[in-house]
Amino acid sequence: MTSLPSEIGTAFTADVSVIMPCLNETQSLPHCIANAQDALARIAARYGLTGEIVIADNGSTDGSQALAQGLGARVVPVARRGYGAALIGGCEGAWGRFLLMGDADGSYDFTDGVEMIGRLVAGADVCMGSRFAGGIAPGAMPWKNRYIGNPVLTGMLNLFFRTGIKDAHCGLRAITKAAFLDCRLTSSGMEFASEMVIKASLLGKRIDQAPATLSPDLRTRAPHLRPWRDGWRHLRYLLMLSPGWVFGGPALLALLIGLGLLTGAGVELVHPGALPQIGTYWTLLGTALVAMGHLALLQAMAAHLFAIRSGLRRASRGTRAMARWASLETMLISGAGLLALGGAILGLVALGWVHRHFQQTASLLPPALGTLALQLGMQNAFGGFLMAIIAGNEARFFGEPADLVPPGE
Repeated sequence: MTSLPSEIGTAFTADVSVIMPCLNETQSLPHCIANAQDALARIAARYGLTGEIVIADNGSTDGSQALAQGLGARVVPVARRGYGAALIGGCEGAWGRFLLMGDADGSYDFTDGVEMIGRLVAGADVCMGSRFAGGIAPGAMPWKNRYIGNPVLTGMLNLFFRTGIKDAHCGLRAITKAAFLDCRLTSSGMEFASEMVIKASLLGKRIDQAPATLSPDLRTRAPHLRPWRDGWRHLRYLLMLSPGWVFGGPALLALLIGLGLLTGAGVELVHPGALPQIGTYWTLLGTALVAMGHLALLQAMAAHLFAIRSGLRRASRGTRAMARWASLETMLISGAGLLALGGAILGLVALGWVHRHFQQTASLLPPALGTLALQLGMQNAFGGFLMAIIAGNEARFFGEPADLVPPGE
């Protein structure tokens, strides 16, 4: 028998909460609740933990709420629509300090979650199920999800965030209530699956993995999942939480190409014929690429700052090094220096133009460099104020270096 929550006045307590998002699931709820009760009985026998079943109802109109209550589950109404919203609402309303999540369509076996709860008891913050380790029954997962969507999105997640997760989108997973609150999850849709792994990883949480089996669901209607739409939502979420890849990578590439073109133009100006002719158009492209790369680097820095200040990412050793010089004053001083340099270059260009009796210059490089310096100077000044605002109107963007403790220290 499953250990039931104990009543203390008007409050209840439970060690483990099994949470299922629900939207019109009368067909599969009896099986899922019975399966969850079996899992809780095993958890009670193995770990001595009490449990409850929470149905996070997302506005069912088929009587799912009354059915779930009649079968011994507790219903938590969630007004905000969406798979992620239902799970977040269910976790917020759960009494347990360990949360086990799984779909209410019969595709997951909640007894696979017994080991996941054991991992949390042993000190893990999150335990992800792996369907590829546990087994996927024929017809349980569409081929495009199994061989394209899941491997690609999981691979990108591991590339961006180094989580080492084998199956980032398994619907059976466990998390401690404390880690759930720390992650401050917000996604309303299927991208919730990625958000939980990403934020747990960024915050330095311990993430374990355990096998999970996947079976064909028990529904006769079409599933709520829309592979292409939900795949894009996962992808865009990965990009939104990885400013280093969204801004930093393109910035470095643009700077590398742009500086290469400008270097070639400079060699051509000093030693005509030493290199293949760069010309006016490539010089303009070089200055544009350097300006775009510099702006993207500032955006990467601002996004990283926002993630740290909002508690979504822990400071790295690189961040602590950056904190020594990253301030509004340094940005303004460097901006003023670039503006002065640009003004000086353009002043010399104007003097040369007068000296040539207002004839066209032989090379576009000097005025292009002067204009580029002015642009970079303005970007530094404006970027400094933007980051000061993001930092909560603080001149030192990241605070004091000693206050930034990297993971592992």
